[in-house]
Amino acid sequence: MADTLAGTAAVPEYPMARAAGCPFDPPPDLTAQQGEGRLVKVRLWDGSTPWLVTRYEDQRALLLDPRVSADITRPGYPLQVAAGGGENNASFILMDDPEHARLRRMVTAPFAIKRVEAMRPGVQKIVDDLIDDMLAKSGPVDLVEAFALPVPSLVICQMLGVPYEDHDFFQENSRLLIKRDAAMEDRMTAHGRLIAYLDELMGEKMARPADDLLSGLVERVRSGELSRSESARMGVLLLIAGHETTANMIALGTLALLEHPEQLALLRDTDDPKRVAAAVEELLRYLTIVHNGRRRAALEDIEIGGQTIQAGEGMVMPNDLANRDPAAFADPDRLDLRRDARRHIAFGFGVHQCLGQPLARMELQVVYSTLYRRIPTLKLAAPVESLPFKHDGSVYGVYELPVTW
Repeated sequence: MADTLAGTAAVPEYPMARAAGCPFDPPPDLTAQQGEGRLVKVRLWDGSTPWLVTRYEDQRALLLDPRVSADITRPGYPLQVAAGGGENNASFILMDDPEHARLRRMVTAPFAIKRVEAMRPGVQKIVDDLIDDMLAKSGPVDLVEAFALPVPSLVICQMLGVPYEDHDFFQENSRLLIKRDAAMEDRMTAHGRLIAYLDELMGEKMARPADDLLSGLVERVRSGELSRSESARMGVLLLIAGHETTANMIALGTLALLEHPEQLALLRDTDDPKRVAAAVEELLRYLTIVHNGRRRAALEDIEIGGQTIQAGEGMVMPNDLANRDPAAFADPDRLDLRRDARRHIAFGFGVHQCLGQPLARMELQVVYSTLYRRIPTLKLAAPVESLPFKHDGSVYGVYELPVTW
């Protein structure tokens, strides 16, 4: 395809590959696009050419703009996979208001800051118990298997009322759903398995409700506010989002800190909750692990960044690129735990920003303030270049992280 933009070279393909040896930085070709222009056209897998929005201020403006739609069924919406690959079973994050707001409100209360803070002692115990288990071994251990995955999995299972003994099942299927190169048939099969699992669990909650989030959704079904299929889809979303992203942040954040020992020392040697919270925000900005780009479609013509996004055109907004925008963050490619990074958009922005961000922040604060203090000699047990990075997924991280002490 030989489409051009304002006489420039052929439209580049998106996504763009990371450079070898730069596990924490956005792809260099993507960074180059940011330097060349605020908005550029890119080509997706299906030949469509949405706008790539490269700058922090433009992404924030568009994510707040009511003329911008998150509805996956809108003309021009830039699909990640072919229709039928799971995205057609849209959750509320792929809807617009008022339906998006109606469904989101049903699960907002458990993620309120006060409710989440009440969970902190329980999360602290989970973290300490897992560290005890690690220290009982001679090492090396895989931090992903022994710690990074169990922490958020245990937390979200307790919160939703999902039996933790089923965690292997939902982790295996959730990974298929977020794997970029998974076959459509495999995605649909994984999605179907998870829906069937949650639907069966909803049935059990109807017979024996408990004090958990899924039982709350069951009450919505009883009252007619929510269909049973909607409740199952919502449960799948919360289950996947509740463990996959946080698990990757724990492992990748640990790797980033081990590779920046002076920054690790700042975090390990403080007991100030404010400094720990600031460190979490900087790690979220620096790593920004969701790498599929926020996807949107224009409902009307929009003038921004010296360009006109026409009605029916798609937009891709890589938050990892925006969080490395030098116009928003000085020296953005430097990890600096003293930086005020609170305005990052790792969780998105606007009405669709991540519902679970209070929970993720709290979990990361507990993990990052505990792991390196309790194991001050923690170190890698394998060269960085040998680590299996998740280049094939929408959520970036490492499949394994061998560590010792």
